[in-house]
Amino acid sequence: MTLALTHPAELGRKRKPFYKDLSILVLVAIGLGILTGYLWADFAVALAPLGNAFIKMIRAVIGLVIFFTVVSGIGSMQDMKKVGRLGGVSLLYFLALSTFALLVGLIAADLLQPGAGFNADPAKLDPKAVAGYAGQAKQMTIVDFLLNIIPTTVFDAFAKGDILALIFISVLFGCVLARMGEKGKALRELIDAAANWVFGVINLMMWAAPVGVFGAMAFTVGRYGIASLGPLVKLIGVFYLVNVLFLVVVFGAIAWAAGFSLAKFLLYIKEEILIVFGTSSSDSGLPGLMAKMEFLGCAKSVVGFVVPTSYIFNTVGSSLYMTLAALFVAQATNTELTFMEQAAIFAVAILTSKGASGVTGAAFIALVATLAIVPTIPVAGMALLLGIDRIMSEARALMNMIGAGLAAAVLAKFAGELDEKRMHAVLDGEVKFEDYRMAHAA
Repeated sequence: MTLALTHPAELGRKRKPFYKDLSILVLVAIGLGILTGYLWADFAVALAPLGNAFIKMIRAVIGLVIFFTVVSGIGSMQDMKKVGRLGGVSLLYFLALSTFALLVGLIAADLLQPGAGFNADPAKLDPKAVAGYAGQAKQMTIVDFLLNIIPTTVFDAFAKGDILALIFISVLFGCVLARMGEKGKALRELIDAAANWVFGVINLMMWAAPVGVFGAMAFTVGRYGIASLGPLVKLIGVFYLVNVLFLVVVFGAIAWAAGFSLAKFLLYIKEEILIVFGTSSSDSGLPGLMAKMEFLGCAKSVVGFVVPTSYIFNTVGSSLYMTLAALFVAQATNTELTFMEQAAIFAVAILTSKGASGVTGAAFIALVATLAIVPTIPVAGMALLLGIDRIMSEARALMNMIGAGLAAAVLAKFAGELDEKRMHAVLDGEVKFEDYRMAHAA
C-alpha cells in the first residue's frame, strides 16, 4: 500500500468546516456522552450497544488490515535478513519496555501505597463477583503461549481475530511473496490494491466513531458515575499519575532519542487518542494508527509488523496496571508480601501481561491469572477493582496504543526505513493526513 505525499503548497488552501473534522466531532461526542451519563444515567446505560457496535465493526476488519499490510510490506522487501533483524530487535524493544513498565508499577505501589488504610475484610468480599474472570484466567505455560500462535487453520485466525495468529500467518505469506521476486509482481500489486480498498472501508467506518464514542462514554458515566468511585479515588489518581509520568518521561525520552517531539506526535494521532479514550479499547485505534504511521514516513513493512505485534508484546499501559493493582489488592486486604512474593508477581506478569490489550477487561483477566500464583493474596479482593476497571481501562488502552505508534517510528528509524524529512513535514503540520483522507474518501 502506498500513501501519496501531497505537496505542502497544495494543502491548507481551504479550511475544513468543523463538522468535517473528525477529531472535533469525537471530542464533542465525549462531552455529550459525559453530560448524558451524568444527567440521565438509566438512559445512558441503555446506550452501551452504540459503543459496542462501533468496536465490533472495527474488529471485523482488523484481520484484513493486518494481513494485507504485513504481506504487502514484507512482500516488497528483498532481504530476508532484514526482516529477521527487524523482528528480533522489535521483540527485544517490546520486552524491555513492557518489563520496565511492570517494574515502575511495582515501585509506584510500594512508594505511594494506594491501598493503605483501605482495611477491606476478605471474608466480606464476594468471590462470585470475579468467578467469571477467574474462569477465563487459565494458567498458561510458555509452551502453551507459543502453540497458541499457530492457528488451527488460516481461516480460524481471521474468525477468532487472534492478532498473534494473524501476524504469524501474514509473515509466512509475506516471506514467500518476497522470495517470488519478479514472478510475484502481479500478486503484490493486487495485495497493495486490496490494502488500499480495506483502508478505504476504514476511512468510511471512522465517521461512525462519534456515535460509538458517545454511546460508550455515556454508558461509562451512567453505569459507574463519580459517586461509585468512593475510596478508590486514590488508586485511580495514582494510576493516572504513573501513566502520565511514564508518558512524559519515558515515552518523551524515546521520542527525543528518535529525533522528534512527543507532543507533536500526540497531536498528530489526536483522533485515535480520543476514539480510544472514548471507547476504552485500543483496538478501535489500530487501523487509523497504522495508516497514520505509514503516512508519517515509516515503511509499510515496519508498520505492518511492528504496530500489531506491539499490541501483543508491548502492552505498557496494561503492564503498569497489573503490578500496581496487584499490590493494591494486597495492601487493601492488609496482606503482607515478602520480597520473593513480589518478585514472583513481577516474573509471572511478564508472561501474563502479553496480549492484555485491545479488549476491555483483558488486563483484568490477566491480573486474576497473575494473582493466582500468590495464594496469600485473596483473589476475592479483585472485586474491589470491578467497579472502576472501565475507568482504568481508558488509560491502559491509551498507553498501549501510543506505545505501538511510538515503537513503529523508533524501530523504522533504527532499520533505516523512516523518511525523516517527510516525518517532520507531517508533524510540523506542513502536510496533513486529514487532507489525504478527504482526497481519498471517494
